[in-house]
Amino acid sequence: MPYLGNEAAEKFVSKPAVDHFSGDGSTTVFTLSFPVASDQDILVSVDGVIQDTAAYAVSNSTTLTFTAAPSSNSGNNIFVNYLARVSATIAHPSTSALTATTGTFTDDVTVATNKLFVDASTDLIGMGTTSPATATGGGIDIHRGGGSSVRIDDTTNSVTGELQVYSAGLNLATVTDHPLLLSTNNTTAMNITGDGEITTPLQPAFLVKPAGIQSNIGINDGTAVVVTFDSEVYDIGGNFASNAFTAPVTGKYFLSLNLYLQSVDSAANFIAAYIYTSNRYYLYIVDPDFGQDAAYWTLGFSVVADMDANDTVNARFAQYTGTIQADVNTDSTFSGFLVG
Repeated sequence: MPYLGNEAAEKFVSKPAVDHFSGDGSTTVFTLSFPVASDQDILVSVDGVIQDTAAYAVSNSTTLTFTAAPSSNSGNNIFVNYLARVSATIAHPSTSALTATTGTFTDDVTVATNKLFVDASTDLIGMGTTSPATATGGGIDIHRGGGSSVRIDDTTNSVTGELQVYSAGLNLATVTDHPLLLSTNNTTAMNITGDGEITTPLQPAFLVKPAGIQSNIGINDGTAVVVTFDSEVYDIGGNFASNAFTAPVTGKYFLSLNLYLQSVDSAANFIAAYIYTSNRYYLYIVDPDFGQDAAYWTLGFSVVADMDANDTVNARFAQYTGTIQADVNTDSTFSGFLVG
């Protein structure tokens, strides 16, 4: 007939367990599969006869010692039924919520296979992995298909969400040798020192000079010609080649040109230095009517240029009319870096 009344509630229980042993007439000590707290936590029978607790004793949680050796039997004749266990597998009803005020775990913790894993032996926390890997001393390792992220969200709109980094026993406001490092591809991309200085060792930047004097530069119809810069002082990112810098990413670039000229013809209508990008050019122009030829003259200026990824920039010089006799000295420089 149909069940009447309320359905029986699921119970929060320990899994039942039993050990089986075979006596040999001489052995008195057996090892239990589960630890127990006292003799009364197990029910022992030998050859079908339930034993009084005076007939055995439990020590070290898992050592069962009989007062007299159980009889010999080719099959299992010793049965140990667990009434309570110090450590047990607990079955919680899957349809019921678990509510507790505190919880203490002495070993690893795993949530939903690998959604969250705490490795008690290494002080590592894995999200999306049960094999977290990070720097020595503990930490958090996040694995997620499609990219991982950490978000700090202040839901009260009081603008108090923050990331703080501390070193035990030290006030980082005054310590100078505890930097905060941000890395990509296992390489430091930003270093914030204890004093607050910020360096970006991967930021695209270059400084180049001519390897030799470029003599009689220019065309007297005012056409801007490329200045040869073929000696690199530094080129972070390897973006400078064939007298030109190629922007690796879209952004604003600070560019600076210093042309150290010799033998400038005073009869020229004008001379000009150019920073020439794919989008536009920037120039510094001078009328060299000095009354005599200039043995030494410098054209120098800088600009913050808007460049798209793969845009190029080079340095150029132009002279309109006069004798083409100006030389570019090897102390000339062309430099730049990504501002943002």
